[in-house]
Amino acid sequence: MDFESNYDIAASADFIHTHKFTRVALQFPDHLLKDSTRVVTALRRRLQSLKKCDATGSGQETDVGLFVMADTAYGSCCVDEVGASHINADCVIHYGHTCFSPMTTLPAFFVFGKASICIADCVESISKYGLANSKPIMVLFGLEYAHSMQQIKEALLESSMSCRFDAKPEVHFADVPSSVMFPSKDITKLNELQKQASGCNGASGPTYSIGGLTWKLPEGQSMDDYLLFWIGLDDSAFANVVLTFNACEIVRYDANEKRMVTDLFQQRRILKRRYYLVERAKDANIVGILVGTLGVAGYLHIINQMMELITGAGKKAYTLVMGRPNPAKLANFPECDVFLYVSCAQTALLDSKEYLAPVITPFEAMIAFNRGSQWTGAYVMEFRDLINFPQTEVVDQEEEARFSFLKGGYVEDFENQESVEEEREALALVNATEKALQLRNNSNALMKGNARSGAEFLANRSYQGLNMPSENNSPEPYLIGRRGRASGYEDEKKTQ
Repeated sequence: MDFESNYDIAASADFIHTHKFTRVALQFPDHLLKDSTRVVTALRRRLQSLKKCDATGSGQETDVGLFVMADTAYGSCCVDEVGASHINADCVIHYGHTCFSPMTTLPAFFVFGKASICIADCVESISKYGLANSKPIMVLFGLEYAHSMQQIKEALLESSMSCRFDAKPEVHFADVPSSVMFPSKDITKLNELQKQASGCNGASGPTYSIGGLTWKLPEGQSMDDYLLFWIGLDDSAFANVVLTFNACEIVRYDANEKRMVTDLFQQRRILKRRYYLVERAKDANIVGILVGTLGVAGYLHIINQMMELITGAGKKAYTLVMGRPNPAKLANFPECDVFLYVSCAQTALLDSKEYLAPVITPFEAMIAFNRGSQWTGAYVMEFRDLINFPQTEVVDQEEEARFSFLKGGYVEDFENQESVEEEREALALVNATEKALQLRNNSNALMKGNARSGAEFLANRSYQGLNMPSENNSPEPYLIGRRGRASGYEDEKKTQ
C-alpha cells in the first residue's frame, strides 16, 4: 500500500493545519520507528503545500515543529501526554495500535495503519458463518482494518442480494466514530466520549463501546442475542472483547492466513485464572497499587477510589509508580501480597505467573474487597466504568469471619483499626523491635509472618539494608586485597 496513504499523511496535515498547531508530538511504537523519518519528511512537505495554497494566509505564519516520541514509559497503545508535555506540544499524533483511551490535557489524532485483507475471502467467511447460525452477527475488528470495512459492507450486500436462498444472514458492523479525540476533564462524562456513533441501521437501543469501536442495538436486544465475528489478530484488543462479552459465541477471522479460528479455549481459560486471582486477593493483607498510566482520563480518581476500597476492607495499601511492571521490579516489594494494576483496558491483564504476587485489575479488586460481592460472570475492563460504581457498604463486619477457599478455613479480614491505630503508631519502634526478635528463626532466615503493614514487614526481615550498628559507630579498618591475575596472584607466586 502507498506509504502516504498508510500513514494518513494528508489527513494528519489537515488536522494540524486546521487547528493551527505549532508544536506537534509524533508518537511511534517501537516497530514503526524505522518509518519515523519518512513520516516527518512527508508531513513537512504536505504542510508547506497547505501553507502556500491557503488564500487567507498572510505569509507570516510560524513553521510547525514536529517531534518524534519513542520509548514510552507505559503501554504504547496509550497517548503519552507526559512525554508530549516535556516539549510543550499542542497535540499528539499517535501511530499504530491504540486502545482509544480518553485524555485530559491534549487533543490527539490517531493513525491506525492499513493492514492488507482479502475482501472476497472475508465476505465469504462471514456469509458461511451467518448461514450456519440463526442468530444475527455483530462484526468487530481491529482498528488497522477499519479502512476496509466499507468495502466489506458493500461486498456483503451484493453477495446477499445475489443469494438464491431465502435465509440471509443478518449482519451488523461496529463503527469508528472518529480518528480525532479531544480531552475532557469532566469525569462524569468519560463514558460518553466514545458513544457518539451513528448506530446500527438507525437502532435506538443500548450503546456499546470497546477499544474505539461503538455500536447500537435495536430496542429490547442485548449482546447475548448476537454472534461476534472478530476480524483481526489475536492481540490485547481481541482478549478485551473475549472477556467483556464472554457469554457470546465468538469466532476470529485471521486476515493474514485467510482462515477462521473457532477454538477459543485458551482465551476463555483466562476467566478461570482471573477468578483464582480474585480468591488470592481476598486473603491479602498488604496491597500495592501500581500506577500503569499517567495520561488516561480519570486515573487519579480510580486510584483514590481503590485506596478507599482497600482501607475500608481493613487492609493496607501503598501506591507505586514504576513505569512498565516486570517481575524484577515487583520483587523489590515482597511485603505486598497482591498488586492492583491501574491502566488502560488493553494492558490491564498481566500474566503474573512469573511474579511473586498476583496482579489484579480494579474490577477484580471491587469483587475481592467488597464483602458480599459475587462474580456473576460479567467482566469490566475499562476502569472508567467503575468510577462512582456502587459499593457494598460494610456494616458491623469486624467480628464476622470469612471462609477462605485457599486456606481452607475461616479468617478475619478486619481489624479494629479505629481503636488501636494511634497506639500502634505511638509504639511503632517498640513493636517493631519485639517482632524482629520473635519472628526470626534459628538460621536467621527471612520470615514474613503476619505483617499488617510495610513497616512491620521491614522489621521482620533479617536484612534491612546497610545500617550502621548503634553500639559501634567507628569505621572498620580497610583491608588490602589481592594483586595480579586470577590465574596466579602475587602472594601465591611468593609462596611458590
